[in-house]
Amino acid sequence: MVINSYIEVSIGEQRLRLLEESRVAMEVKVSTAKNGPGERNGSECTPRGRHVVRAKVGAGCPENTVFRARRPTGEIYSPELRRRFPERDWILTRILWLSGTEPGRNRLGEVDTMRRYVYIHGCPDDDPMGIPSSHGCVKMRNRELVELFERVAVGTPVIIKE
Repeated sequence: MVINSYIEVSIGEQRLRLLEESRVAMEVKVSTAKNGPGERNGSECTPRGRHVVRAKVGAGCPENTVFRARRPTGEIYSPELRRRFPERDWILTRILWLSGTEPGRNRLGEVDTMRRYVYIHGCPDDDPMGIPSSHGCVKMRNRELVELFERVAVGTPVIIKE
């Protein structure tokens, strides 16, 4: 892990960049909220502004591990599992749980990113990347998420911009 690193998410570009020592170390397509940017509780929008990685969940779990309430369910995602549970919001492989750092914008009250359970997380491989389709989180390909997860620490800054 590089001490001087941060994550930048561009909602407009649907891209995530990991910057280490001011250089782009990783750049991938992601999927942010279908409802666009926004901070209000219940909006299913992706919150903007300065955040930090508050917690890392899933270290050592197999790729495609299914999570509910930040706990592995014991299931491994498959197309058959999706057919059996079509209503699920699939949170797979790893979770980087975000916490806002700007009181009144993305922290505390009705705009608290952490209390909204906004994550950077894995998703099924057939979910589209590069277009908004999430319920507010930042979805990534599982293999790319594993790489990001290994490269960042709790406390890593995350900037989400339009």
